[in-house]
Amino acid sequence: MFDTYNREISYLRVSVTDRCNLRCLYCMPEAGIEMKNHADILSYEKIVSIVAAAVKMGIHKIRLTGGEPLLRRNIAFLVRELKAVRGISEISMTSNGTLLDLLADELKEAGLDRLNISLDTLDADKYRQLTRNGDIEKVLAGVAACRRAGFQATKINMVLIRGWNEDEVGAMKNFCAKNGLLLQRIHHYSLHDHKTARRELAAERPLSCKVCNRLRLTADGKLKPCLFSDREFTVDFSDIPASLEKAVYAKPRHGVACRNRENWQIGG
Repeated sequence: MFDTYNREISYLRVSVTDRCNLRCLYCMPEAGIEMKNHADILSYEKIVSIVAAAVKMGIHKIRLTGGEPLLRRNIAFLVRELKAVRGISEISMTSNGTLLDLLADELKEAGLDRLNISLDTLDADKYRQLTRNGDIEKVLAGVAACRRAGFQATKINMVLIRGWNEDEVGAMKNFCAKNGLLLQRIHHYSLHDHKTARRELAAERPLSCKVCNRLRLTADGKLKPCLFSDREFTVDFSDIPASLEKAVYAKPRHGVACRNRENWQIGG
């Protein structure tokens, strides 16, 4: 699929839940969040049907996100069902890593190809502050579990926050090298203003709009053409390809701002 600016759209990010077991300062407020009821989020069957239609139209890379995707019950079942869709080149997942110690083997057996683990600091106290009482030891145990399970090319997603952790990049590089991991630096930004995505610090993400190749599917069944836009389209299950085409053709040249959703409702 190509959008109206001749960008080939080949990547679908699928948020499976808006729930998370952490409350990172840059992502979620500590309290007062109204989560979706289970009845309001897409069933695994519906997710698979959307992905299968998207693959026939040129999508070949799928990433499962959240919230925290490992909070969704029996997530390995979804991975297994997606793995059976012919034409997918990679199924990956972004996780905060806190539950991977329990689930890494099951995910590998189900067919998950690759993992990105969010870890912004190696300092236990700073991690606790940033995540509002998260335990870094659970993440480190998850990293070790991924290695034991046989995952390759696992990435550490490090959000760079000026005045907080930019001085830790060297230590994180050493940690990744020691543990066979790849470091992916992400510039901290606000969804409310795309200008904040401009890189003040050296980082690999976010990508420039001119090379954006992705669509996003929210947990409640909306297709978002652009992270920095309020545009979204409810999937019509009587004609999924038409919904996908509508979203692709509505993809703007440049992102501006998204104010109708927050980070944990989109999955980055």
